Amino acid sequence: MATTTQTTRPVGELLREWRDRRRLSQLELSVRADISTRHLSFVETGRSKPSRDMLLHLAEHLDLPLRERNHLLLAAGYAPVYAESALDSPHMTAVRTAVRQILTAHEPYPAIVIDRAWTMVEANTSIGVLTESVRPDLLVPPVNVLRASLHPEGLAPRIANLGEWRAHLLGRLRRQVAMTADPVLTELYEELSGYPCAEPEPEIELPGPGEVVVPLRVRHEGRELTFFSMVATFGTPADITVSELAIESFFPADEATATVLRTRRG
Repeated sequence: MATTTQTTRPVGELLREWRDRRRLSQLELSVRADISTRHLSFVETGRSKPSRDMLLHLAEHLDLPLRERNHLLLAAGYAPVYAESALDSPHMTAVRTAVRQILTAHEPYPAIVIDRAWTMVEANTSIGVLTESVRPDLLVPPVNVLRASLHPEGLAPRIANLGEWRAHLLGRLRRQVAMTADPVLTELYEELSGYPCAEPEPEIELPGPGEVVVPLRVRHEGRELTFFSMVATFGTPADITVSELAIESFFPADEATATVLRTRRG
């Protein structure tokens, strides 16, 4: 069983910080968790030591990621309960198989698997239509897909609607930072926000005429390919690694794009 760097901050302080991040008052959280406000206050101030079950109960109602639940337990002196398994370990065979089936079945359209830090874990062969002009060192593992997408020498120069797509990706990352409080993601957000972009970036994602999703428009061999994406996660993860995996599948948004992708495969 593995976890990230342990914290020495008091567990009550961590709970209060997470409650503030979720914009909940003590009363609101106590009602949700069905405990007394007085008891919650005592836990946050260190006057009462919470049991392991109480911490897991509060973490559930704070919607904490599994990694952060382990941090809470460690801060209170308890052993972590959620494993963090290597994806290539034997008991992850079913997970790897499922991921590979999804990636293969999605051909000839691009699909990738990323972890919590947006590191590419795996991809199908069709992802090449998006990476073919990316600077080579940006594709040396571990590949951060956001960096490869928005870097001035990455995919960015080929994105016809860079301002719109950049705002979409940074918005996703910003929400992830708010959810996880991960300093690595915070640093990544600051880096990507500093990349140049000559196009206006909308503050609110509003659809254009006839659009039902935010499209990704990529220039390719004198034409424009248009995609939309879907993100899939595991429904009932009990392992940190599994809980942090996401499969992003790109679909052609028009028949012309679909034809180009089918031709590339053929």
